[in-house]
Amino acid sequence: MIVVLQRVSEASVKVKGKTVGEIGAGLCLLIGVEKGDGEEQVRFVSGKVAELRIFPDEKGRMNRSVIDTGGAVLAVSQFTLAGSVNKGRRPGFDGAEEPERARKMFDRFVHLLRERGLEVKTGVFGALMEVGILNDGPVTFIIQK
Repeated sequence: MIVVLQRVSEASVKVKGKTVGEIGAGLCLLIGVEKGDGEEQVRFVSGKVAELRIFPDEKGRMNRSVIDTGGAVLAVSQFTLAGSVNKGRRPGFDGAEEPERARKMFDRFVHLLRERGLEVKTGVFGALMEVGILNDGPVTFIIQK
C-alpha cells in the first residue's frame, strides 16, 4: 500500500464537474493498493496516517497529529501509484491490485480512519477525478508498507 500524504489548508475532489468530497484543514491522501496488500498493510498505514505528527504546535514545531488538530481527511484512490515507469516509456501496472480487491482494501482503510474518530471524505473509486489540493507548508510524505 502506498499513500502520498499532504497536509492541506483545503482539498476537494470532483467527478464529472460535481464536487463529491471536500475538506478544510487536514490531510489529502492519494492511495494506491498493491498486489498482496492485506489487513497488515491497511492497519499499519491507517495508524500512521492518523497518528503522524506533522501539524504545528504552539511553537510552530511539527508535533500534532490530524486527530490532535481535529482536522479532516480526503482519501482518493489512485491506482497509478502502484505503477512502474522503470522500463520503456509507458507505465506498467502489474503491481496494482485487481480493482474489486483494491476497492475492499480502500474501503477498509477509510473505515479504520473513521473508527479513530476522523471525518473522512472520499472520491469515487475507479472514476476519473479532478483533485484540488492547497498544500500547507508544503508538507508531503510518502508512506509505504
